[in-house]
Formats: sequence, C-alpha cells, structure tokens
Amino acid sequence: MAHRSSAFKHIRADKRKRDVSFRRKSAVRTIVKKTKVAIETGNVEEAESLFRRATSLLDRAVSKGVIKKGTANRRKSRLAKSLHLASTH
Repeated sequence: MAHRSSAFKHIRADKRKRDVSFRRKSAVRTIVKKTKVAIETGNVEEAESLFRRATSLLDRAVSKGVIKKGTANRRKSRLAKSLHLASTH
C-alpha cells in the first residue's frame, strides 16, 4: 500500500476517473441497445434519431479515452448498416 499523501490522492482520483469512465461506457451501451431495439421493431424514425445520438456518444467516448477509435467505428458501422437495411424494407 502507498505511504505518501500524493499516492493516496492519486488513488482517490483514479477511483473518480474509473467511475466516470464506467458511466460513459454504460451510457454508450444503453443508447446502442435502444437503437438496436428500435431497428428490430421497425421504428425507423426513432432509430435514426437514436443512431445520431449513439454516434455522438461513441465519438465522445473515444475523445475521452473510454473506448478505442476502431471499436467505436465498428459499432457505428454495424448500426448504420442495420439501420440502412431496416429503412429499405
């Protein structure tokens, strides 16, 4: 265990950062799931709105270092593809 006061401060700060990252990642998972559900139920207008919000949250998560850029791009691509297929049918 750390014995310097600065180390204890870093431990507290790391916990706060971890909690914030967890909330951001959770928000991303939630909005992606809502978008998928809207696509599956055929509610294209709502899905498009949720998709825009999901891409925004994914990009913000990347800029904050919560998820990697490729992961966000892959998720956005898959959502866009499924949204496109749903809108054409």
